[in-house]
Amino acid sequence: MIDQTTIDRIMDTADIVDVVEDFVSLKKRGVNYLGLCPFHNEKTPSFTVSPGKQIYKCFGCGRGGSPVNFIMEHEHLAFVDALKYLAKKYHIEIVDKDETPEDVDRRNKRESLMIVSNFATEYFSNVLFNENEGRTVGLGYFRERGFRDDIIKKFELGFNPGTKDTFTQAAQRNGYKMEYLEETGLTIKRDDWVRDRFAGRVMFPFHNLAGRVIAFGGRILKTDPKAAKYLNSPESEIYHKSKVLYGIYYAKNAISRADKCYLVEGYTDVLSMHQSGIENVVASSGTSLTADQIRLIKRFTPNVTIIYDGDKAGIKASLRGIDIVLEEGVNVKVVPLPEGEDPDSFARSMSATELLAYIDQNETDFIRFKTKMLLRESENDPVTRARVINDIVRSIAVIPDNITRSVYIKECSNMLEVEESILYAEVRKIKFKLTEEQVVKEKREELRRASREKTEGVKQDVAKPVTNPCAIEEKALLRVLIRYFGNELFKIEDEENHEERIVKVGEYILSEIEADNLSSVDPLTQKIIEEFKEHQFEDYFNPQRYFSHHPDGEINSMVSGLLVDKHVESMIWKRKGAFVEDEDEILYLIVPRLIEEYKLRHVKLMISEIMRKIGAMKSTDDLEKILELQSVITNLKQVEKELSKKLGQRAITS
Repeated sequence: MIDQTTIDRIMDTADIVDVVEDFVSLKKRGVNYLGLCPFHNEKTPSFTVSPGKQIYKCFGCGRGGSPVNFIMEHEHLAFVDALKYLAKKYHIEIVDKDETPEDVDRRNKRESLMIVSNFATEYFSNVLFNENEGRTVGLGYFRERGFRDDIIKKFELGFNPGTKDTFTQAAQRNGYKMEYLEETGLTIKRDDWVRDRFAGRVMFPFHNLAGRVIAFGGRILKTDPKAAKYLNSPESEIYHKSKVLYGIYYAKNAISRADKCYLVEGYTDVLSMHQSGIENVVASSGTSLTADQIRLIKRFTPNVTIIYDGDKAGIKASLRGIDIVLEEGVNVKVVPLPEGEDPDSFARSMSATELLAYIDQNETDFIRFKTKMLLRESENDPVTRARVINDIVRSIAVIPDNITRSVYIKECSNMLEVEESILYAEVRKIKFKLTEEQVVKEKREELRRASREKTEGVKQDVAKPVTNPCAIEEKALLRVLIRYFGNELFKIEDEENHEERIVKVGEYILSEIEADNLSSVDPLTQKIIEEFKEHQFEDYFNPQRYFSHHPDGEINSMVSGLLVDKHVESMIWKRKGAFVEDEDEILYLIVPRLIEEYKLRHVKLMISEIMRKIGAMKSTDDLEKILELQSVITNLKQVEKELSKKLGQRAITS
């Protein structure tokens, strides 16, 4: 763990222009620098770097942040690893904080497993290219499959000799402990014998996002009905198969640039597509597709195209994977291959240009794919047709975004000639059932979390995405808080000693929010407000610096956008039809107005919610409850009227 003093030194030393210029060609434009965004394809530069504010912001894709955040995004590193990257760049020595003995043991164990895996990779590669059995059997197999040496070396492919424990003996001669050989699954040890797990197999290393080897897949080359054709490393401290994708290290930058990921099944599918020049491809590596794997892809793009084998098993796997992808809010398309083909053989049969053209012409949305596949054997049987429609509706129901879901309902209605109202009703029923299941699941998770918190003393908040009806007002308030937190707003007379006291912008906004118990439904906004409250009484609290260097990437990006985007102007001036450049000189007008607009929005929302409750009540409902709610509305209407009058608006009271 890095101590705070070192973190501050790294952040103070790192220069945003210097850091970004390692990866992006920048041109000076006024006080800022401009370049082509490295996170998405663009022809007109919209990627802005501000040396004055030490932040970057892309007005095309919306990404932004500090030097640390840029390295996290571009190199796909965790916060601590990004700090270490910058520390190395600026020759800053990292001083770790004191760790518990358990922390040290866990870190040392993980590192030992990584080192053993790295040795194994080098050993298998050396055998493949430099030893007789490796060249004739292993390298012969890869070349027979049509793989070039540059691809074999790029993916660090190898060969484990066919003898019982040749690798294990070599590892022990080099000082590697048996406990780590066993834990990585490279060696299997019983009471009276030891053997290599992958003996006689060609080896496919699995790399994590940082490029370190964490596991292996091995393919047997001899015909043995008792042995599995493909064998993977067992789960370990460094390898969890449900969270890993084969080829992700080599594909991550290409996925980000193309804003699309091709998802295939096997190792050789990935190799063949890379050899064809298509690098934004990963494999689920023979395991059933999982939500964690989709979330890993989603870090780089929200667009996935599934390309599985053209046989029945491949089609079945495609259908099974669609719902998992949709449930994670990812856009999914499918490319059906000709029967008997797989991505490996298909990619080797044509050039990259021809392959990309085929994909573009044949990729289809999941509804058309499912309809075609599921109706293939129905022969217009109404029962089968109804079952197909239900299957497709279940897929639509798991889509989290309302607009996307409605688009697919419309498409499904047109294709299958079913009324939209019927489909909406079915989706509601399925979603209700899914919600019930989710409630039960969350309750169980809550109990497990409570148990963990009790033993570990750790409290974790689970943020849920919601629509924020106060987004405009809150964005304007946050912008003012960040820019002018410590600025003087006005002076008041202290009630106790009758002396004049300065009220600052931050104090006023936070006290008004707290006095009326106002909160945001957006977890990110609320988190920022809570952190303002925590630090508001610190003499040297600098919100711009604090939030621009925040370890939470979402907070970092949001705040950077508010600081850089010149179009985020006060709602007041937009509505008045003018904009005052030196707004810091009229904060005494701006800030109270923003607070009043924020309060007015909350009042209107409260009125709307209470009226909805009254409207939902039946004639048999308690009359006293209805009268009570109507009384609350009357009071709120009065508050609405007063706030509207202050703001110069006409309150509609009906």
